[in-house]
Amino acid sequence: MRTTHVGSYPKIPDLPEPGRWRTAAEKLQRGEITREQFRQVEDAVTLEAIRDQVEAGLDLITDGQIRWEDPQTYFARRLSGFSIDGLQRWFDTNVYYRQPVAEGPVSWREPITVEDYRFAQSHSPRPVKPVVTGPYTLSRLSQNRHYARFADLVLAVARALNQELRALDAESPPVVQVDEPAILQHRGDLPLFREAMAALLEGVRSPVVLYTYFGDARGLLGALVELPVQGVGLDFVAGPRNWEVLEAEGFPPDRRLGFGVLDARNTRLETVEEVLRALDRVCRFVSLDRVDLGPSAGLEFLPRRAAKAKLVRLSEVKRAAVEVTR
Repeated sequence: MRTTHVGSYPKIPDLPEPGRWRTAAEKLQRGEITREQFRQVEDAVTLEAIRDQVEAGLDLITDGQIRWEDPQTYFARRLSGFSIDGLQRWFDTNVYYRQPVAEGPVSWREPITVEDYRFAQSHSPRPVKPVVTGPYTLSRLSQNRHYARFADLVLAVARALNQELRALDAESPPVVQVDEPAILQHRGDLPLFREAMAALLEGVRSPVVLYTYFGDARGLLGALVELPVQGVGLDFVAGPRNWEVLEAEGFPPDRRLGFGVLDARNTRLETVEEVLRALDRVCRFVSLDRVDLGPSAGLEFLPRRAAKAKLVRLSEVKRAAVEVTR
């Protein structure tokens, strides 16, 4: 079993520590600091996110997505063909994103996440996984003012992000996480989703895991695990019916399960015993050595103290699980 973070981490520390990132972001907007000075603050806060994950004892970490404005804008700003519009709610959370607008042909210009990945890996004694917002979610949460069909936008974004994954290939990451929560809200788009995933993964050598959250994978899981991915992540907090999905559809023995069982949107800290019971239950469907234990989604919704406590709890659960299986 691996313990892993899913993605984002709080940028703002708990009081009385100063919120360097927020202060710097406000100064950047007012023109009081340069983009390079802001980048230095992002570096420092990224190191804090890495430190917390390493100190918590995670097996596989992320860079905390400190540099991401949000999961949509971070990629759309750097792809040709998009402009950025007003604020929209990110699913049913209290987090907002600036909605991308496809106004021309979408294409990849240059690496988006490679430098971030290099920075994180060079400062981490633990393996780091880069995270990429998937083409379906990026397209579904954007406006389309250029393409005749929504499907054309999705496939154009998939081909563009395929170049990003190929650029990451050169860095030999242990695994790349692709986030696709939006497909859970639009199950009828499964054929299009399959086509987009084929375009996204064409020629990609790095192992890829596909993560969903904010819902359950009813009617989708069988198709998701058939994709050329190493594993699939499921949210068992916002998607408790995923237990029924596993009962009905099973889980293949050659895939990893991203087991999102710690609530990423609630400060309540699960007990070790609660998580062990959930592990015992999930092991009816997938062997423990193929479980990636983590939070249900990114942790940016929590105060930093609560977020780190969730990560520490993952390691405590793993140690307890090892004791139980001896």
